Amino acid sequence: MSKPFCDCASLGPLFGLWAAGLISAFSVTVPVHAAGQFNWNTNSQRVTVDISSEPLDDLLEKVAAATGWHVFVEPQTLHQVSAKFRDLPPGEALHFLLGEVNFALVPSTNSSPRLFVFRTSRDRATQAVRPAKSVAQAESKPIPNELIVRLKPGAKIEELAKLLGAKVTGRIDGLNAYRLQFDDAASTSSARDQLAGNPDVAAVDSNFAVAPPEGPLPVPSGGAAPLQLQLKPPPDNGRIVVGLVDTAVQSLGQNLDQFIMKQLSVAGDVQISSDTPTHGTAMAETILNSLQSFSKGSTSVQILPVNVYPGGGAGDASTTTFDVANGIVQAANGGAKIINLSLGSTSDSPFLQSVIQEISKLNIPMFAAAGNQPVTTPFYPAAYPQVTAVTAIDNGQLAPYANRGSFVSLGAPGTSVVPFGNLSFGVQGTSVSSAYTSGLAAGYLESSSDNVSKMETFLNNNFGIKITSPPGK
Repeated sequence: MSKPFCDCASLGPLFGLWAAGLISAFSVTVPVHAAGQFNWNTNSQRVTVDISSEPLDDLLEKVAAATGWHVFVEPQTLHQVSAKFRDLPPGEALHFLLGEVNFALVPSTNSSPRLFVFRTSRDRATQAVRPAKSVAQAESKPIPNELIVRLKPGAKIEELAKLLGAKVTGRIDGLNAYRLQFDDAASTSSARDQLAGNPDVAAVDSNFAVAPPEGPLPVPSGGAAPLQLQLKPPPDNGRIVVGLVDTAVQSLGQNLDQFIMKQLSVAGDVQISSDTPTHGTAMAETILNSLQSFSKGSTSVQILPVNVYPGGGAGDASTTTFDVANGIVQAANGGAKIINLSLGSTSDSPFLQSVIQEISKLNIPMFAAAGNQPVTTPFYPAAYPQVTAVTAIDNGQLAPYANRGSFVSLGAPGTSVVPFGNLSFGVQGTSVSSAYTSGLAAGYLESSSDNVSKMETFLNNNFGIKITSPPGK
């Protein structure tokens, strides 16, 4: 299953490959790895493992999740791990698991121990590893006491809600779309039956809860050069605006805030800490970084942030498919010429797709993260035909964590390191790939004055990706 709404996997190599030298077409053979056993019992301090040819990145994610350690790996320390043992203490287990590379487990008085994995020196272990999520955590489920209802023109939601005993908790003006909340699952089911025969109702759908995106992780050492981007007047045909439907975007500092339009929010007030960047802030920096490379440091493109997460995405509160759809509408109404969706889930929402279909008729291209698990199953909204799905390419190859389904169209860099305050933070995943591509699309439209169709041709020619399965699969 793909990770929900966001799509940020463990941090990858620090890199500076924003330039066009990375552009090429790819044909990737997808390896299939058999499931193994990994049991790290922190109570008994015993480890049992039976794995074959598992990528080191995946293994370290499991170690981080099981132990709570902060794990850092030297960039490009990549190999396949095979091991089989039972009931070993952690130190011996690490020796068996990491036999080809060095490691150092460093205790800390104020936080969890830090595990450094490296080939050359501990100081070069700068790539933070995000703990793996279980499949159960990754799934997105319908909210049991909510429905999304679209009414036909002229119908009044207040009268209908009163009849059903529901509370109207959200609305999308212009679409006659409403979010209804009921007392319990039984009331919701009964209301759905009543709505099915109501002549004023155009459509009814479940509202899916979607987990918040994972924010960037601190990088132990520097690596994020400050952006040197200048805002210039828009061309005669108007300014290109990228709608960023995501968590809230904080102040970027320096002169970069002039590239950020007034933030919109469809999920209430935004209250976020200034200590660490949100996912939305990292995506905004990624878009600007992409623009800087494409435009040689001067652009008129601006970003319209649309927050769809309660609290701005700073906590653990989930969003919903209703709010994501509302965010897309608000971005379009706010003048977005491109919409970036560095988010997604495994839930197929007919309501969300219907909204995307209507926005696509406005000739607004949408780019979305393909998902951060090496599977071929659909990840939404990227898998909808009206959306361009972008997967992650690292070091010229399909990233080991990236979705490789048939719905994927483009591949782009999957790692971004951004400055925030006096520190550097890294984020990796197909969310980065989507934001990077949105920046390229905006830069192309601005510099060429071509239409959307020619922009899409440019991206397909330079970032198109063809994914093939192994023989016999």
